Parts: sequence; C-alpha cells; structure tokens
Amino acid sequence: MSDRTARVDAALDALADPQPPRRTIGGLMPARPRPWARSIRNAFEVVRSRHIRIWLAVVLTTAIVGTVGYVILFRWSFVDSAYMTVITMTTVGFREVRELVDWPERVWTMLLAIAGVGIIYGSIGIIAEAILAEASSGRREERYMAEALADMNDHFILCGYGRVGSTVARELVHGGQRIVVIDTLPESLERARHDGHVVVQGDATADETLLLAGIERARGLVATIDSDANNVYVTLSARAMNPRLFIVGRANAEGSEAKLSQAGANRVVSPYTMAGRRIAELAIRPRVADFIDAALSHGELRVSMEELEVAPGGPLDGRTVGELRDEGIFTLAIVRSPGDYDANPAPDRSLQSGESLVVSGSTERLAALRERV
Repeated sequence: MSDRTARVDAALDALADPQPPRRTIGGLMPARPRPWARSIRNAFEVVRSRHIRIWLAVVLTTAIVGTVGYVILFRWSFVDSAYMTVITMTTVGFREVRELVDWPERVWTMLLAIAGVGIIYGSIGIIAEAILAEASSGRREERYMAEALADMNDHFILCGYGRVGSTVARELVHGGQRIVVIDTLPESLERARHDGHVVVQGDATADETLLLAGIERARGLVATIDSDANNVYVTLSARAMNPRLFIVGRANAEGSEAKLSQAGANRVVSPYTMAGRRIAELAIRPRVADFIDAALSHGELRVSMEELEVAPGGPLDGRTVGELRDEGIFTLAIVRSPGDYDANPAPDRSLQSGESLVVSGSTERLAALRERV
C-alpha cells in the first residue's frame, strides 16, 4: 500500500470516525485501525445497510428456491440444478444443461428468469440510491477532503479562520500557495469550505490535528487564533514536530511577541501594532504607502515586488546586481541574515548562495525569473 493511500485512510478515519486518543511515550497519538482492518470494517458497514441486506436476502432466497425446485420437482442433480439456476437468473444465455421438454420445467425456468431480471433492475436502483445517500450524507466530501489532505505537500497550515485568518488565506492563495485550514468552529470551517480551502475540524493545539493537516510535509504555519496562549502552544507543538517549518504567529496582547519568538515563531505580527503603523504611514507618506500596497497586491498594476532565494548552484548564484538590472529586475536590498540588509547594492555586487533578494520589476519579468529560480 502506497504512502498516499495510507494517508487517505488515516484522514478518512479521522474525518468520519474520530476515536479518543491514547497516550504513548512522546505525547498524544490517535488510536487508528490498520488499513486492512478499516477495509473489513467498511465491508461490514456496507452489509449492515438495510437495502443491501434485503437485496442479498432476495438473491440468496431466489437461488436456493430455484435450485431446490429443480432437485425436488424434476429430480435433477444438485450441480445441474445450481448451474441452471445461476445461468437463468443472470441471463447469460448459455445452453441448458438438460432439455426442457415438459411445460413444468419451462414454467419454472421462466419464473427464475423473471426473478433474475427483477433482481438486476433492482440492483441498479439500490446502487443509485446508495450513491445518492453517500453524496447527501457528506461521505463523498469527506473522501475528497481526505484525498486532498494526502496530496498536500509544501503547503501552509492556517490555524484559525476568523477575520484575520481569512485575509491571510486570501493572500496566500493569491501568492500561489496551497493551504489547510484548522478551526474548531463549524461556521468558520463552512466559510473556509465555501472559499475553496481544505479544512480540518479540530483543536490546533493537539498533535494529532497537526499531523492530520500534514505538519511534517508543510512549508509553513500561520497561527491566527484569538488566544495568545493557544498561538504559543501551537507554535511550540509545530516547531517540535517540524524543525524546518516557517512559523508566523499572531500576538494580540502586549508582551506576547517575546513568548511567541521563544516558542519558535520565525515572525511575530501584532494586528494592532501593524494597524497603528499603517495608519501613521498613510498620514505621513500616503503615496508611498499606496504604491507599496499596489505593488504587493494582485490588482492591475504592472509593477510588483518579490522575494527570491539565492540557492547554491542556482541561476542567481554568482550573478551581479547589474546583470539583473539589464534584464529589467531592480534589486532593492540583499538580505544576508535576519535584520542584516544591504540596501541599494552596487551594480557590481555579486550574489552569494544563502542570501535573499528583495526585487522589483514588471509582473511578467518577475514571474519568469521566479519560475527559473
């Protein structure tokens, strides 16, 4: 069984039949059945369906009555009787095992043929009803969500889908990123589904919820929960489960920024502090603020800004700022390390692996350069 199939089964178990977690060394892990056990369980669930039970009872009863009738009424052997019953009920059209010379045998065979045709058409109706019932009960949506979760790789996990979280999700999608939304409120999850996102209902502070969202395969995590304590706990858990994860945390109260940074967040944002700075920028430098917003947005402006990594041996490694400028790409700053900027670098400045670039240019040129990188 492939890893993707195993992940789909695990997601279906968690979405459709969540079980209480069991304690193990290292924390809380969900108690999930093995894939083969889940397949057996699903088979029993199908058989337990009322319509399926009735259909099976009708088929078996018809087959038994037809076989016994040939044996008792016409003195046929059991093998011939069973074979004649099956080929008559299934209407396969094979030659009769014995000549049907007398009218009782022909009448009995015709009755079996009519019963077989009725069973066939009844099976079509039962299958159609089962499909409609599955669709209306949400199982098909659960299957879609499970498969989408299994296919998630290099994605972002968004914890909390309130006003801030929905805005973050919209910007991430505009940036070409795939996201998984985690929330406990059904109304928030419904809005996320309506917006086209893959969702996981659960507590983001629980390890099993983060595992279900693909924390080990994720690129980054954004914690936008209203509670600072929950954001800190989510950051601690996520950092322990994926040390390479890029984490952005939301700080609501004063002093929470330091706690989130200590918990492992790469960046911490306070909506109220950012709003204050934004208002001040609009009051002092409104045109500069408007231009930056337009460059970073996804509107009609033909100029944009982008962040690029200089990978070892990549297309940017060893090139100069002047060479990029000749292609219409203007380097605004070179980031050597967090907080260490080389602003407005000279044209002969050579790019080195491990650095990051803040560049601007036309949207077409930046898109072409991003694809090469």
